[in-house]
Amino acid sequence: KMANKILGKDAGGSDSRFFTTQTKGEMHELRLELHSTDRTTKVDAVKKVIASMTVGKDVSMLFTDVLNCVQTGNIELKKLVYLYLINYAKSQPELTLLAVNTFVKDASDPNPLIRALAVRTMGCIRVDRITEYLCEPLSRALRDEDPYVRKTAAVCVAKLYDIAPDLVQERGFLDVLHDLISDSNPSVVANGVAALSEISETSGRDVMKISAGVLQKLLAALNECTEWGQVFILDSLAKYTPADGREAEGIIERVTPRLQHANAAVVMSAVKVILNYMDALQNSDAIRNLTRKLAPPLVTLLNSEPEIQYVALRNINLIVQKRPNILENEIKVFFCKYNDPIYVKMEKLEIIIKLCAEKNIDQVLLELKEYATEVDVDFVRKAVSSIGRCAVKLERAAERCIGVLLELIQTKVNYVVQESVIVIKDIFRRYPNRYESIIATLCDNLDTLDEPLAKASMIWIIGEYAERIDNADELLDTFLETFEEEDPAVQLQLLTATVKCFLKAPEDTQDMVQRVLNMATEESDNPDLRDRGFIYWRLLSTDPEAAKMVVLGDKPVIEDDTFRLEPPLLNTLIGQIATLSSVYHKPPEAFVVRGGKGAGAYEEEEEEEEEDEEYEDENDVAAGGGADLLDMGGLSVNEPKVQMTQVCTADKSGGIDIHAGFRQANNVILMELEFQNISSSTPLSSFAIQLNKNSFGLSPANQQILCNPPVPAGGRGHNSVELVVTPSMLAPAPSGQPASSQVQVAIKNMATGFVFYFACNFNFAALFSPDGALDRSAFIEAWKSIDDRKELYGTVSDLPPASTDIDQVQAKFRANNVFFIARRPVPNAEGQEVVYFSMRTVTEQDFLLELTFKQGVPACKICLKTESAAYGLLAKTALENLLRA
Repeated sequence: KMANKILGKDAGGSDSRFFTTQTKGEMHELRLELHSTDRTTKVDAVKKVIASMTVGKDVSMLFTDVLNCVQTGNIELKKLVYLYLINYAKSQPELTLLAVNTFVKDASDPNPLIRALAVRTMGCIRVDRITEYLCEPLSRALRDEDPYVRKTAAVCVAKLYDIAPDLVQERGFLDVLHDLISDSNPSVVANGVAALSEISETSGRDVMKISAGVLQKLLAALNECTEWGQVFILDSLAKYTPADGREAEGIIERVTPRLQHANAAVVMSAVKVILNYMDALQNSDAIRNLTRKLAPPLVTLLNSEPEIQYVALRNINLIVQKRPNILENEIKVFFCKYNDPIYVKMEKLEIIIKLCAEKNIDQVLLELKEYATEVDVDFVRKAVSSIGRCAVKLERAAERCIGVLLELIQTKVNYVVQESVIVIKDIFRRYPNRYESIIATLCDNLDTLDEPLAKASMIWIIGEYAERIDNADELLDTFLETFEEEDPAVQLQLLTATVKCFLKAPEDTQDMVQRVLNMATEESDNPDLRDRGFIYWRLLSTDPEAAKMVVLGDKPVIEDDTFRLEPPLLNTLIGQIATLSSVYHKPPEAFVVRGGKGAGAYEEEEEEEEEDEEYEDENDVAAGGGADLLDMGGLSVNEPKVQMTQVCTADKSGGIDIHAGFRQANNVILMELEFQNISSSTPLSSFAIQLNKNSFGLSPANQQILCNPPVPAGGRGHNSVELVVTPSMLAPAPSGQPASSQVQVAIKNMATGFVFYFACNFNFAALFSPDGALDRSAFIEAWKSIDDRKELYGTVSDLPPASTDIDQVQAKFRANNVFFIARRPVPNAEGQEVVYFSMRTVTEQDFLLELTFKQGVPACKICLKTESAAYGLLAKTALENLLRA
């Protein structure tokens, strides 16, 4: 977007010609134009380079040519060159250093725009050696006479902290940021606050430290800075704890005008501040006045685009749980419009249920009844469910709600009837022995029930009120005919309902209960069903009275706590209003892994490094020359296993079935072959093998395969073929394409002369070399030197328990030449830990791995870095397979 803006793509399209497909030889032409003495030609050439970069073309080969253009007084050209440098600095760090003198010189330029541009660019270039030269210009820029330079420098401090936190503290940049909060220019104040907030998030420490003096300066700047500056200031105020109710009231008074702002983010941030401070107010009149003032801005947000409406509704959902009286008179605003998207309608229904009360229930029921006739099935189900939840919530309105549900059942619409049965069961549980007169109507609609939850609900009703239903045993018997095919939830309800019927009328249901218990305990594979069946059987056979107390005892009355949040979580989320947390209804640590600094993050954590060293020492003892406690005769418990797959069937290979796989043993790459003689009358005695050129340069060390003893018809044989890496056998991957995992094989049966061909996928882990371990400093340097665009991310789910234990993962990886570097807990994320590994292939390709585990979660996040981009996906897949093994 930034490139498009600079090129003028958004402003009338005058520079759109730069995005047209270039002709062959364009790089040579561009190089010539970049060295042109004509300024217009040079500017156009750099625009073409930026356009190519924007659409994904690799123009890094022009780095030095573009870099030469930076020596110019033309600010447009300078911006373009700086944009190019930011993009390619990571892949060309040495060449970027050539531009340092220009950065330093520009940072002292008379033009404030150029001074700010130089500092901003140096902050965006995430190369360690650039940061050494950044400190002095940044220090000057923070105290620059021009506010534009100061506000740019403030943001640059946050970027520098992300790369080198120690450097920021040593040079006193945090103190300067605190001074900027007292700046005369509101934009500088806002950027200072934004930088300090960002550093607080990154470090996990409160570096903001709002004092009484700072507070007044923030409130003064609030009226004058831009809308996004206001958001930063308001978010900082939301984290401040006022000394008393009077101070809270004063801050709220200054923040309240922001509720009328046109920007939804400013409004929501202001609401967050007011809600947080309302807890500190003692004056009930002040709270009442604020409650009245908060409603209109929230209602106004519902006139925005659907996406903003949805975010607003998710936040309002939290607000009405915290303070329902804010919107208690505005329920009509949440009635659904015909053209609302389904996700907006669903959220509105949730809020309607939370706001419904006896004074508005008639309105709500009319609305919900109307919704139940819509065409969207999910929306109709939610509407019917909402009627039931209103009944559970409001005792006096329960009868009216049931009346509406009965009217809906009479429509005979399948999904309406089923959802009605489900919610009526909840109403029975909320108000026992009050509305059982409607059971007959429910029983008349048994034939329409085909969903597990609806069936289970109806069966519960029949079992619970069997004494009031004349033919309860017959109704249950109709369900028992398909007992084996039913969903587990239905089977469990059938078992319990049958036992209830038996305890209420033993003479009529003895055979039925015997049949159900037999099916549950002898014919079912479901352990829950079996266990419950055995419990009932033993209860009934040893103490029927105890069985009655257990099975027919009074149940606790339910309440409508659907989607209700626990108070501590609700308070946390109220403090996160206008962030993703308030949309997900989860605290940030539940979905954000604060491990973004990668390998460099653990550099400064000395204590953790000492722990890691101790751990490594222990591992050295275990892996070294200590006693073989298990007496395994030198065998490794974690020796890599080979995964065999069928690669050739008998009809294609002269009556021989072949399975193949790859592994490494004793530093030798092996292709394992299993031959099964299906229909060859000649015993299998010898073969010749040849590999086609492949992505790994593999070829057989010996082309002859001997079967000793020969494999007769119906027999099996196994051979290991040693493979070696031969440069002449390497088939390079096409430019920009991932390497193929396939190895094409030709085998000749020497006894019959029959030649057959097949292809099998190579296990990349078999290439990992035993000399792939790196020391920490080398690992960190390697990690930083690899461009972030060469990272591969993913989540490995459904891991076995052994692969969520980091110690066991280390042992498994070590057996496969994947070497442990370090491990550390993730800051501010309880139960999360990051582990780093390195590996090198026998073809001298290095791979760096970061795994993030969360305690109790059978999954991990994987991040792989490598300069060998074509082989990255193969390495990632191999590591995922090791984790799942």
